[in-house]
Amino acid sequence: MAAGGDHGSPDSYRSPLASRYASPEMCFVFSDRYKFRTWRQLWLWLAEAEQTLGLPITDEQIQEMKSNLENIDFKMAAEEEKRLRHDVMAHVHTFGHCCPKAAGIIHLGATSCYVGDNTDLIILRNALDLLLPKLARVISRLADFAKERASLPTLGFTHFQPAQLTTVGKRCCLWIQDLCMDLQNLKRVRDDLRFRGVKGTTGTQASFLQLFEGDDHKVEQLDKMVTEKAGFKRAFIITGQTYTRKVDIEVLSVLASLGASVHKICTDIRLLANLKEMEEPFEKQQIGSSAMPYKRNPMRSERCCSLARHLMTLVMDPLQTASVQWFERTLDDSANRRICLAEAFLTADTILNTLQNISEGLVVYPKVIERRIRQELPFMATENIIMAMVKAGGSRQAASVVKQEGGDNDLIERIQVDAYFSPIHSQLDHLLDPSSFTGRASQQVQRFLEEEVYPLLKPYESVMKVKAELCL
Repeated sequence: MAAGGDHGSPDSYRSPLASRYASPEMCFVFSDRYKFRTWRQLWLWLAEAEQTLGLPITDEQIQEMKSNLENIDFKMAAEEEKRLRHDVMAHVHTFGHCCPKAAGIIHLGATSCYVGDNTDLIILRNALDLLLPKLARVISRLADFAKERASLPTLGFTHFQPAQLTTVGKRCCLWIQDLCMDLQNLKRVRDDLRFRGVKGTTGTQASFLQLFEGDDHKVEQLDKMVTEKAGFKRAFIITGQTYTRKVDIEVLSVLASLGASVHKICTDIRLLANLKEMEEPFEKQQIGSSAMPYKRNPMRSERCCSLARHLMTLVMDPLQTASVQWFERTLDDSANRRICLAEAFLTADTILNTLQNISEGLVVYPKVIERRIRQELPFMATENIIMAMVKAGGSRQAASVVKQEGGDNDLIERIQVDAYFSPIHSQLDHLLDPSSFTGRASQQVQRFLEEEVYPLLKPYESVMKVKAELCL
């Protein structure tokens, strides 16, 4: 229904996704103008194909439709919908009003889902096309970050307890790997999209078979021609009145998975910010807290986590919708899909814009990292020290000396002045070199980037220089 509040007024609710967070291009893809303009384009493609296949449609009628694709009287359409209680017929009448010669052939043989579902599939495809380069840019920025810090040792954590050392770059590659999986899944879902095509009221194409006087070949050609005009490689052979709602599950599942990846990454950044090892960008005029101006709150990462939680929950909508589509279709999908599909893409768009902004300005504090390593490394180095003592002719009983006296952070200082350890005093600097505790982390980073990340990003090279535009 077209009724509702004045969405441009401060006295009416507006979705923060559109008014505050998402990019203008993503908002436009889900706008009324884009939707209804696509309906008209679909009616034009149908008429052109029907004319080519021999139906009595004139060039003048086709030209009239072409000339009025953008000429949408939204006020008239709203009034028609209020009167007819049917959005598609309201726009058929509105289009026919500005195309009087073509009015009789607009929507010829079609059902509402011809424009509704096919438009949704076009929107899904185009929205995925907006997300893919944004995700690729995030991966690229993080890859640059990981490469630069591939060998920078840092304390690893398991259970958020100090564990074996890793490197800052290697940890970043954990994030990148998840996002690469998301990029591949987004691309797969995008490429797997099929057009609903020209199928009629219950998917049998009966109305078109009647229009073409039983010519089965022409009906198949009509379906194929409109599918090609819409830029799809293939259409569903089988549909009910709608395309299967499992498509929506596939799409939103991938977006929900992306949400989980971003939530994990930004949670890590928030924890590292608390440890003062890493921070997201903080602008010169930015205020951390109204009461505590010294604070540097990780507000971008917090926003990503907040919205990612919403994105992860949205997949429940298409799951439940698909499960209750009785027989050839039921209309209880409509209102739900108006909300969840748009919100999923606007939310994904927002978190990718924000994560790109974060990844373009991540700040690392090596001295803080080094200090934390110094606090924990003596306890990790005990086995190395013991083994060095054994090789130098000492007893394995050194284990009890080291472990029993290892409660304080001055363990190494005490070992340095303890005559018992004099055989290995000259080796202590080497034994306590943090880089000797990071294993093959730097080599893993290099191999991962070269073999898995850079080849995946190659198709997006032309858009890599675009900077993130952060909304409010």
